[in-house]
Amino acid sequence: MAKSESTGKKVSSAAAKVLKDKSSSKAEKAVAASALTQTKSAKETTGKAVAASASKILRDPKASAAAKSVAASALTQKTKKK
Repeated sequence: MAKSESTGKKVSSAAAKVLKDKSSSKAEKAVAASALTQTKSAKETTGKAVAASASKILRDPKASAAAKSVAASALTQKTKKK
């Protein structure tokens, strides 16, 4: 079941910054793209691979604040098993 959450304006802006940043890793860009996909659609959820990447980004001390914000948002929108 999809959660009724979508990516907000601040996180969408941060995701755009991550995508434009040449120093962003593939994982950071994948998570940012996922978050942008969920901007206006509460039906979209974060998949397992992107959720795993988001988790790694949150634990990475070198990740930017924008990347961590986007990763946290993506994890919030992950479908949970009951």
